[in-house]
Amino acid sequence: MPEIKSFKKRWYDEAASLFYRIASAGTLPPSWFRDALPPEKKRSKVSGPLTLEMVSHCWNYSHLLAYQLSSYCLFPPTKTQLTVTVFYCPEDKATEKLLNFFSTQEVVNVTWNWQPLSRTQLFRRSIGRNHAAKHTKADWIWFTDCDILFREGCLDALSEELQDVTTSLVFPRHESTTSMLDDDNPLLKQGAEPAVVDIDTSDFTQHSRDKAKGAFQIVHGDVARAIGYCDKIRLYQTEEHSWRKTYEDKVFRWLLGSRGTPVDIPNVFQIRHVSKGRYKENSKVSELRSKIRHLQE
Repeated sequence: MPEIKSFKKRWYDEAASLFYRIASAGTLPPSWFRDALPPEKKRSKVSGPLTLEMVSHCWNYSHLLAYQLSSYCLFPPTKTQLTVTVFYCPEDKATEKLLNFFSTQEVVNVTWNWQPLSRTQLFRRSIGRNHAAKHTKADWIWFTDCDILFREGCLDALSEELQDVTTSLVFPRHESTTSMLDDDNPLLKQGAEPAVVDIDTSDFTQHSRDKAKGAFQIVHGDVARAIGYCDKIRLYQTEEHSWRKTYEDKVFRWLLGSRGTPVDIPNVFQIRHVSKGRYKENSKVSELRSKIRHLQE
């Protein structure tokens, strides 16, 4: 891929963050902050097998990413040519080790695409997402998180749902999740060493959703290439020294002018977990966040 686009932090960026959060509530026209969306009638339609790019980021989550990458190996698509893009930082040795292992796994219809970033680029997730959006060759691009799994029949069902579809944004109507897992849960320990790992899904619970969210944004390739991921908003292409809360996901959907259209695809799973890789282990912030996440059960 070409060089990553990013900027250095400015003193007024926190004020800019508040401005865009207010703007994305509908107070200003989104067309002021992006290139023009391609008209639906000019967007490409797919009839038959499609190409799909999955985009995730990983920082201190290799034990979860192992399940996602394994799901592609255990349940490879038959109707989709899949590119699996993972943005990571080489400082995260566990993730680098995991990616090196999966590089040796040859999977039908799957192409691995590891994209190293500096730590400060990785910590603003929209930098990698924007890069992938602007340069994807795929018919559709799915922005996801590394704790999401795509199991039997999921991607083939998506291929069928997207036949001749030209809408900007779709999302899975259903997902199945675990309860909030603590660090000592055996499920979280199983993926600690590089391997193709399966998972018992009997303890997952299915939920429905009525709009897209950060990990479930499936975007038409022509739209992604046209506007990127908040490409024209410098704030969301600005490097950070700590992981930023992803307010830009809401801003992105505002730019699209869409909450998304639901599609019925099976076997989308999420591993919910108390500890966040973005927070320093055993820090006060980490302890507070863990308590809050338990209360969210």
